[in-house]
Amino acid sequence: MRIFNHPQIAIILLSLALTAFSFAPSKVCGQTVMTLEKALEIAKVSSPDIKRSVLNLESNRKSLDAQHASLKSKFSLEITPFDFSRSRVFDEFFSTWNTSEDYNSFGTFSVIQPITKTDGTLSLINRLGYRDNFSEFQDVRTKTYSNNLYLQLEQPIFTYNRTRLQLKELELNLENAQINHAMQLLNLEKNVTQSFYDVYQQQNSLQIARDELENQQTSYDITKNKVEAGLSAKEELYQAELNLASSKSKLQNQQVALENAKDNFKVMIGISVFEQVSVLADVTLSPYKINLEEAIQHGLDQRMELRQREISIERSQFELIRTNAQNEFKGNISLSMGVFGDDSKFSNVYESPTNNPRVAVSFNIPLWDWGEKKARLDASRADLEVSKIDLSDQKNDIIITMRQVYRSLQNLEMQIEIARQNVENAELTYEINLERYQNGDLTSMDLNQFQIQLSDKKIALSNALINYKLELLNLKIQSLWDFETQQSILNIPLEQKN
Repeated sequence: MRIFNHPQIAIILLSLALTAFSFAPSKVCGQTVMTLEKALEIAKVSSPDIKRSVLNLESNRKSLDAQHASLKSKFSLEITPFDFSRSRVFDEFFSTWNTSEDYNSFGTFSVIQPITKTDGTLSLINRLGYRDNFSEFQDVRTKTYSNNLYLQLEQPIFTYNRTRLQLKELELNLENAQINHAMQLLNLEKNVTQSFYDVYQQQNSLQIARDELENQQTSYDITKNKVEAGLSAKEELYQAELNLASSKSKLQNQQVALENAKDNFKVMIGISVFEQVSVLADVTLSPYKINLEEAIQHGLDQRMELRQREISIERSQFELIRTNAQNEFKGNISLSMGVFGDDSKFSNVYESPTNNPRVAVSFNIPLWDWGEKKARLDASRADLEVSKIDLSDQKNDIIITMRQVYRSLQNLEMQIEIARQNVENAELTYEINLERYQNGDLTSMDLNQFQIQLSDKKIALSNALINYKLELLNLKIQSLWDFETQQSILNIPLEQKN
């Protein structure tokens, strides 16, 4: 009959006892039993990093919404109800000083429509005003109403479309924020999983330490009886006491390590550090059929870092366009057509209207900039090439990393089988040598070595199982492909492009 508890069996029994519970954490003896799925669910809501990522995503989304709104017609009304001025100036033609008073009251209504495709602006403007003017020179007071209604077009030529470029940049910013948010979720899953399994590992190590203490207590009792019966030397009892004390110390240290791991885990998922928790993990080996070439292709097709590199290249191209526009040859066409009317009576303003067309073409012609534009262009082209190199390096990093993870998974599968066999052998070895110790064929120091060996093999098996789970998650994150369900885990709700 074995005198110790197998930690894997204890975990399986605990799993069976809790199968009737849902994902929601269950209270057992005042303690919250936390599954990995529930821990991830809590962390996605409570994690400070995720909260910041969501706010950044919202900020970029609203900026794009604002830009789309700015491309619609703008209606504005400017009113100046009172504008009075008095001035005294010298009239050179009549060689006399003249004092004048001027009172104005006017309002301007405008509808401005940006033209996205051409980067132009079409405006409809109506200016209605009243003017009361007095001149001392001729002792004349004039009161008139006026209205100026016209349609105006401003169109840049021989230059790039700044409106469309700005809109595209904001769309890329939003896409980049969405990618960052998705990557933050994956990073959170990785960190929470590592912290979760750290707690599980410490729980498992604590159980192993309890088993070791139980075995050392049994060994101590046997030694004490043999010494009291005069069958063993007294130093054997001293050694047994030392071994027992060491096991007690190891158990206490393991308890401290477990509590520290729990605190880190609770902070990671965003719950109170005063809440009592334990974790329930499934670390059974369930190898999945993984095709390395397919995994690499999934990564190259879906990895969000590659899209970020492409976005960086597009931004570098935008910067190159802006740099090329410095000291550029460009022009502007301004067209307007409208009618102007004025009269002392408001109702007669348009009795004899005046057409007031306007056409203007202007050019900006740079002559010499001492090589400034060329130098800036060279710098922008260099930045663009760096972005392209970064994209190529990122692809190579993805391929190499997934090859390494794949090899690691294959190695861990073999290491787990070896570790299981080692545990079985260490258990049998300890039982045989315990019997030898009971028969007086082995010292307590030798038996302690077999106990340490057994504990080490159990911990090695637990570590190998956890490392396999973590490496499987790593491959999932690297390839963005769930090999358990055979489907993509990429889920970024990109905005509809306009």
